[in-house]
Amino acid sequence: MTPDSSALTPAPRIAIFAPHPLLTITLEREGPEREQVHFHPGGQGVWVARMAACMGAEPVLCGFRGGESGELLDTLLRRLGGEQRLVDTASASGCYVTDRRSGERELLTCTLSDPPSRHELDELFSIACAEAIADGWLVVTNPMPGESLPLEVYGDLIADARVGGCRTLVDLSTPRLSSALRGKPDLVKLNDWELAEFVCGPVSEPAQLLAAAGRLRDEGAGTVVVTRGEHPALVLASERAWWLKAPRLTHGFREGCGDAMLGALAATWARGESLERALEIGAAAGAANFLRHGLGSASREVVERLLDSVVLEPITSAGD
Repeated sequence: MTPDSSALTPAPRIAIFAPHPLLTITLEREGPEREQVHFHPGGQGVWVARMAACMGAEPVLCGFRGGESGELLDTLLRRLGGEQRLVDTASASGCYVTDRRSGERELLTCTLSDPPSRHELDELFSIACAEAIADGWLVVTNPMPGESLPLEVYGDLIADARVGGCRTLVDLSTPRLSSALRGKPDLVKLNDWELAEFVCGPVSEPAQLLAAAGRLRDEGAGTVVVTRGEHPALVLASERAWWLKAPRLTHGFREGCGDAMLGALAATWARGESLERALEIGAAAGAANFLRHGLGSASREVVERLLDSVVLEPITSAGD
């Protein structure tokens, strides 16, 4: 029997700029008389990294940690797979507590980190940039809170990484997105309300959506992926455009679906697959995450089983 070639190929390494990993504490009811308290690492970059590892990549998480919450977080992050490049900060890592005992997700309390010092930020920037250039792949995610880092950080990091031969993928909100576009990222993923915020206008109609995505490309994005909840995502790449249709599901949890999608997309693309294949696997991973309570989590087997239900359909006109 010929061995599986994928098992013989080293896992691609992907640097993930995730400034603020969070300690998450979740209250769950398991049965009529039993309750559980779960501790997990969380935040956008963590959820991207978790799914990238699930799909066979080796994520390298670059972020801050500090205080008692940071000590707990450090232990939990080691279970993610991949590596961590964490910078110690004077401020404690962020933490939030959610209650899911009713079946809905209710935020009970949340504390976030203070802005880093210039020395702390310089250290993280240099670590993330060097790791991205060494690995050849970089995913850039939001800080928490959003305004905690200077805006120029995003564009500078992407530009420096790309000059070093790195492919860059970003999932950022405005105004951080505008900064990132200066660096000309290879792929921008965002949702429809983030796109509406970027263009300061509606994107509900297909023509509006295509025009807004086209503006992102005009301002520096290579490929644009716009997710729209249960509706097909829009993909705009060069002169091509598609509707990316994930499996239709009605009962699940949307939190982390976009992050799972980006993690799987990055892992697949970094493995040498085509952009089209990476998009399809990303959509399947987002659907797999929807079926679980965990954020940015799913099994590779479930992702691969859902893949046959994903459709990448070319768009021939703005009215399609």
